[in-house]
Amino acid sequence: MVRKKSVGSFIGNAVNCLLIGALCLVTIYPFWNSVIFSISSRASLTISGVRLWPSEVSLDAWRVVLKSQFMWGAFGRSVMRTIAGTVLSLAFTAVMAYPLSKRRFPHRKTFMMMIIFTMLFSGGLIPTYMLIKNLKIINTLWALTLPVLVSPFNLIIIRNFFEGIPESIEESATIDGANDIYIFVRITLPLSMPILATITLWLMVGNWNSWFDAVMYINDRGKFLLQQVLQEMVAQNQADESILTTTGMTIPPMSESMQAATTLFVTLPILIIYPFIQKYFTQGIMVGAIKG
Repeated sequence: MVRKKSVGSFIGNAVNCLLIGALCLVTIYPFWNSVIFSISSRASLTISGVRLWPSEVSLDAWRVVLKSQFMWGAFGRSVMRTIAGTVLSLAFTAVMAYPLSKRRFPHRKTFMMMIIFTMLFSGGLIPTYMLIKNLKIINTLWALTLPVLVSPFNLIIIRNFFEGIPESIEESATIDGANDIYIFVRITLPLSMPILATITLWLMVGNWNSWFDAVMYINDRGKFLLQQVLQEMVAQNQADESILTTTGMTIPPMSESMQAATTLFVTLPILIIYPFIQKYFTQGIMVGAIKG
């Protein structure tokens, strides 16, 4: 027998649907607004303002972005930075987290206190810049990856996940003659794919969206990252001369459509990759945060 829902339950569900719908609209509209701006002509934006649909479609801004060698060069360097930063950071963080998850590891609490200390205090911006400069890695990929190679927060999350793996599995492998390296590579890492996928997603998004460190350490325009190009365009309110020179287009400097097209060009790669990792996200973060 199908039980009828009460009036209160129906009203509650309706209110929840309205709230969720409003939240989705607030979340999606800025992205949709950028899409509209990117495919609208400058004249229509000046006359009509913001609309839900372009009054005059123009793909000139996208032609400028997609035909620019300068933009694609910055895109390639951003991809390289994201891949290198993610792989190196994940590898070093996992290698550090594994011994810290073992109770038999000497002075484990001391090392953890030192790691937590770095979450609260740092040397500051100027000493960090002086260190990077003295290491002679300004205008190199190392200046963007080495300072953030190991995140204390990510380290703690991975360590907590490792601690949740039953010790009996490792004890069985040890009895069969496996050493710590074999156990780490062949047993611990495969069992930790949810949390590793979660941290990978965080690292990818963080490295891809990061621009402040690039502004600090990358001064050569020939080595600019994609985020630097966008930041410069927005901050200076003018189109990059190298973009216009490469394409030969005559779009007015820093039109709203140009801004929106560049923003989408920066955002789309992460949006495309995210669905392939999202299924691990909830499981990984919940399990990794159970133990303190």
